[in-house]
Amino acid sequence: MTTATESKADAQRRIANRLKRARGQLNAVIDAVESGADCRTVVTQLSAVSSALDKAGFAVISTAMRECLAEADEPQTADASERLSVDELEKLFLTLS
Repeated sequence: MTTATESKADAQRRIANRLKRARGQLNAVIDAVESGADCRTVVTQLSAVSSALDKAGFAVISTAMRECLAEADEPQTADASERLSVDELEKLFLTLS
């Protein structure tokens, strides 16, 4: 396995872990709502979920940007059509804000 492949695998693992944490936080929000928790508790937990999802989204885009930069140095391959352009990356990034 190459360093780039290991790096991509590490990034995917970290992103999956962030999403799993967000899932756990969302479960806590649902439990709080179902148990009739106060507004402050629900909103605080909901904010944590939102933040976790935002961070995961930014990590996905960051990983894609790094891959694009690394691939720009490599010869063109059949996978070139699957690459995201800078404009596409920017559009994805802005959807998170």
